[in-house]
Amino acid sequence: MKLTEPVPGGPCWVELSTSDVTASKTFYAALFGWRSLTDPRPEAGGYTVARLGEDPVAALSPVYQPGGRPGWTVSFAVPDTDRAVGAVRAAGGTLVTEPVDVFDQGRFAVAADPSGAAFSLWQARDFSGAGRFNVPGALSWAELRTDRPESALAFYPEVFGWTVDATDRYTHWVVDGAEFGGLKEIHDDEMSEGPTTPPGWLPYFSVTDVEAAAATALGAGGEQIVPPTPVPGGPWVAVLRDPQGAPFGIHTP
Repeated sequence: MKLTEPVPGGPCWVELSTSDVTASKTFYAALFGWRSLTDPRPEAGGYTVARLGEDPVAALSPVYQPGGRPGWTVSFAVPDTDRAVGAVRAAGGTLVTEPVDVFDQGRFAVAADPSGAAFSLWQARDFSGAGRFNVPGALSWAELRTDRPESALAFYPEVFGWTVDATDRYTHWVVDGAEFGGLKEIHDDEMSEGPTTPPGWLPYFSVTDVEAAAATALGAGGEQIVPPTPVPGGPWVAVLRDPQGAPFGIHTP
C-alpha cells in the first residue's frame, strides 16, 4: 500500500469483531506484537484498541449482533458520513448501521456494496485512524473479494472517487494517486470455503517473513487458508484464520 496516513476515500482503520476478545488479544500479540487495551467505560461495549508502540493500528470488539460471525471490517475515511451514506445508496449499496457519533472521536456508519461486502465509513474528529501503515504488524493492503466484480468497479469509484489500475493478473484500487488495495474475483466453488464468505473486504497486515509469521499463527491456534505463496513479481502472501474464525492476510510489502 502506498498510503502512509489516512486520506479521504482511503482505508483508515480496521476492526475485528470476535467471540472472545481476551483470546484475540493473546493471539494477535503473539503474531504482530500488539499491545491491546480495553476501554473500561460501560458505554464503550468492550471496545479494545491495539497499538504498536504508542500508535493505534486496529481495534478488537465483541460480536455485537446475535449470531454474527467473527471477522474484520475495513473503514474508509470520508469528509461527511451522512453524505457518504447518500452516495452509497445512490450507487446501489445498502446501509447496515445508521450513522452514529462515537464519543468525540468521529462519526461512523456501516454499509455494504451491491454484492453484500460490508465496510465502514469514518468521519474523523479527534481520531483520524491508524497511526501506522506498511510496517510489520500494521495494515498494508485491503482486498475486496467479490463474485460481482463489474458492479464493484462501478460502485466504489462512484462512492469514493477511486480510480482503477488493472492488469491481466490483478485489479488495483487507487486513491489520491496511491495504490492501497485490490479486487479479486471469487467463484461459486470458492464461496463455501474461501477466506471471505460471503464477499467481503480482507485486510492484509505487513510482516517481515510470511513463512515465519504463518508458523507463529498456527502455533497460536490459527489456521491456514492460503499457504505462504510468492506472487509473481510481487510479495509473499498468505491468508490465515484466527482461532475464533476471522480471516485475514499477511504479506511482505
